[in-house]
Amino acid sequence: MAVALFFVGIAVLYYAAEFLVEGSSRFAISFGIRPLVIGMTVVALATSMPEMMVSLLAAVKGSSDLAAGNIIGSNIANVGLILGVAAVFQPVSVTRKTVLREIPIMVGASVLLWFCALDGVLSAGDGLLLVTSLGAFLLYCLKNAKNEEGAPEIPEGMVRREKAHRKKDVLYILFGIVGLAAGAEMMVRSGVFIGRSLGISEMVIGLSVIALGTSLPELAASSVGAWRGESDLSVGNVIGSNIFNIFFVLGVCALIRPLPIQASVLRFELPIMILFSAALIPLMHRGLVLGRREGIFLLAAYLLFIWRLFW
Repeated sequence: MAVALFFVGIAVLYYAAEFLVEGSSRFAISFGIRPLVIGMTVVALATSMPEMMVSLLAAVKGSSDLAAGNIIGSNIANVGLILGVAAVFQPVSVTRKTVLREIPIMVGASVLLWFCALDGVLSAGDGLLLVTSLGAFLLYCLKNAKNEEGAPEIPEGMVRREKAHRKKDVLYILFGIVGLAAGAEMMVRSGVFIGRSLGISEMVIGLSVIALGTSLPELAASSVGAWRGESDLSVGNVIGSNIFNIFFVLGVCALIRPLPIQASVLRFELPIMILFSAALIPLMHRGLVLGRREGIFLLAAYLLFIWRLFW
């Protein structure tokens, strides 16, 4: 039954991602907003909700290893697995602004989390700092919501056409959010059951099974976005989701209950998360594209990380 639930969750996630990607990209066009910004905000928040629900529940119950491991593992999976798969489907193109501004913001968020956890705990003060940083990031997104100077303008006729379908687009987004949450819930429940039945530790479950389960919405949304040629949405979804996971999910969890962080996590998993995020800058800087070769490299690096966790 757990295996059957796992595959049902995959199907629900795929179709929910179809709704979310189509609705959010059209909604962005109706306002003349860069799809990258929609990916970093609306889609990123929606696909981060499974991480939020799982980590918040784990924090309240005192399972800090599960809460922290879920976020760290999800952020690694978002870059290594999700962008890797998306690039294998279709080479992902980005703007120079994304490489020089948005990706460094994601790297900065990862480094800030590492500094906050150096004392072995994410305290309420650390949580407040992370949530405040989220506010600054959202202000940045609002300031840069329109197309940057020199970028191709969205045709006025297309903007007018999409304005007439905003209600439909909102329904698509809502259906997508609900479907992603439901699909992720099925994946997480079945994954936890399978993991525990194999005698795997709580931290490893959080870094692998739970992280993979809660990252499947991002995987579905980014893969569908890449397949449909929405590169900005795919990249923006990963960047925004990683930032939301750190600033929003861990920030709120730490405000509710301090999260102890193991010393081994500071030495291995957190630096690996920072390394995956920072690797996108050199990988994308030349040619402003994440090609199939780079995608295969990211996938191989992610599989090596998972192998290291278990063996």
